[in-house]
Amino acid sequence: MTYKKNGMKNILKIFFAGLLVLVLASCGNGSKNKKGDLTDKKAQLEKLKKDQKDLADKIAKLEDEIAKSDTSEAQKEKAKLVSLSTIGTDTFAHYIDLQGKISAENVAYVTPRGQGGLVKAVYVKQGDYIKKGQLLLKLDNALAERQIEGLQTQLAYAKDIYQRQQNLWNQGIGTEVQLLNAKNSVDNLEKQIASAKEQLSQSNVYAEMSGVADVVTIKVGETFTAAGASTIGIAIVNTSNLKVTAEVPENYLGRVREGNDIVITLPEINKTIKAKINVAGKLIDPNSRSFYIEAKIPAGKDFRPNQIALTRILDYASNNAITIPVNTLQNDEKGKYVLVAEKEKDKLVARKRQITTGELYGDKLEVKSGLQPGDQLITDGFQGLYDGQTITTGVE
Repeated sequence: MTYKKNGMKNILKIFFAGLLVLVLASCGNGSKNKKGDLTDKKAQLEKLKKDQKDLADKIAKLEDEIAKSDTSEAQKEKAKLVSLSTIGTDTFAHYIDLQGKISAENVAYVTPRGQGGLVKAVYVKQGDYIKKGQLLLKLDNALAERQIEGLQTQLAYAKDIYQRQQNLWNQGIGTEVQLLNAKNSVDNLEKQIASAKEQLSQSNVYAEMSGVADVVTIKVGETFTAAGASTIGIAIVNTSNLKVTAEVPENYLGRVREGNDIVITLPEINKTIKAKINVAGKLIDPNSRSFYIEAKIPAGKDFRPNQIALTRILDYASNNAITIPVNTLQNDEKGKYVLVAEKEKDKLVARKRQITTGELYGDKLEVKSGLQPGDQLITDGFQGLYDGQTITTGVE
């Protein structure tokens, strides 16, 4: 065998020496005759390239024949170094990753019960906790108070007239119509006073629900009206009833529904919450081509409405699944395959395994068929490997 290798080396030396002589001769002629035929030189170059390729093919063929027949220790050292991982089964889960936000179930913009009015006093500031029924604002009520005073004066006079008519009627003096008119005057004034007092009470603005004063922009001296309450006024957020909302792309319509598990991560406070989808919208937004989902979450002092929430919706899970690192997947004319290590006689070789794949999440790819628990997957060093190539893990 050594004789064959040395003979091969001598052939190569003689061939390349001949090439060198030809090249030098060509260069010498070119220096003597600068107007030499360029076409002939190009033809010679092409012939040399072809000869070189033919020789390389012969060398490769001889090396292959030697590799198949040489079982010496030196040949074993040419095995390619790889890393192996034993195939097993585990639970595989696929999630849909989306960005959502925290929303409050109840957000109320405080509005006056009547026409509103000039703000005389503000009893709450932003961030305060508010109880239902708490006084928030005091509006100007001077006109209503003056109106009530005037009506009460008229009522006192009307009652006096009514009493006089009653006394005369008891003595048989006057008519019943006079008595009834006096009585009606009293009744009408009492109704007007009740209405004026109701209007007066509207100068006090109370909270209709408990929560936190998230927005307080109204100031003393400004006019508080219902028309401007959404942009200027007081907004109360009930933080005891919170939810996470997100928009899900339309292509997941058949995979996301009420009851799906969802993992919510709040990156700003490094907190993770597990919940379930309790609302899945039935309407597709024509602009974003998505539908709405929400999941209730428990109250927390660090949770804020409109806070960013990263959501992972569980849409597929499989027990006893076989998975592989996605970077080990390769393709050929027959389809998808991976390389596994198999023991053949006294050596370890790489073998192709055609596989059928399932879901992909992160760097894990589900394998539906083609691999079995206990198979040795080549996870490193598989680049450039061919079927049947000798491999080694470097461990004797």
